[in-house]
Amino acid sequence: MIVVTEDAIERLKIVAAEASTDLVGIRVGVTGGGCSGLSYVLDFEKEARLGDRVFGESPKIFVDRKSLVFLDGTTLDFEGGLNGKGFVFKNPNATSSCGCGSSFAA
Repeated sequence: MIVVTEDAIERLKIVAAEASTDLVGIRVGVTGGGCSGLSYVLDFEKEARLGDRVFGESPKIFVDRKSLVFLDGTTLDFEGGLNGKGFVFKNPNATSSCGCGSSFAA
């Protein structure tokens, strides 16, 4: 399961409005790369792809099977303010992560 906090949802609404897109859902995933080996993927999505797991209602959260292995139990948050990091993945499966938090190892 993937959880998106209220702070992250509010920020997603702002980003969607700025991009002139409806916030139907978001794709959360993992791709190879980054300084720790795996990088997070976050993008707007309107419908599930074949094999996706879907969580939540508004917005829906779409995760492919391979990514779910690395992301199960993750919380997507948004940290703002002067020292804010933006969108933050709190991933219990990560054994290490880079300093900026955009990549991890599992």
